[in-house]
Amino acid sequence: MTSPHEITELIVAWSAGDPNALEKLTPLVYDELHRLAKRYMAGERGHHTLQPTALVNEAYARLIDWKNVHLQNRAHFVGTAAKLMRRVLVDYARSRGYDKRGGTAFKITLYDALLISKEQSVELLDLDRALSRLEQLDGRKSKVVELRFFGGLTLNETAEVLGVSPNTVSNDWSFAKTWLLREMKQNS
Repeated sequence: MTSPHEITELIVAWSAGDPNALEKLTPLVYDELHRLAKRYMAGERGHHTLQPTALVNEAYARLIDWKNVHLQNRAHFVGTAAKLMRRVLVDYARSRGYDKRGGTAFKITLYDALLISKEQSVELLDLDRALSRLEQLDGRKSKVVELRFFGGLTLNETAEVLGVSPNTVSNDWSFAKTWLLREMKQNS
């Protein structure tokens, strides 16, 4: 089993332009990326055609195409990958022409430690629009949602990526969940 320190060293080396580091990093983080993708896809309707492996591959392809990416550590890497997966899913939904409340739209269930409500499921495009509005109002709170919900990071990992205290992340997370729910209800 690889230590988080070794993964962080490889991420930093890759960010500095070492292509060998990426080759070594890929198998180490693939399982974590696949876990994230499975989590995303678990809330989707059964007839969608995008599979977790395809989501990981598309997000990974976008990630390795980035130039001058400066990732700080494993948590930052996972957060960045989560953001890319969000973009892939939104792009996929848009390319399929899904309506805001269409019968074939992607649904995501908010669950586990990142719950807004156990029974609450939201349309991916609705969440993306609300999250984009939140980003305009408060970029840090939007980033907290991406890292916690989409990236599956803990409060401490999120605080580390953002360079703030876990208390600040907790407050931002509570505010953002409430704000997003209200925003999505107003626009549904």
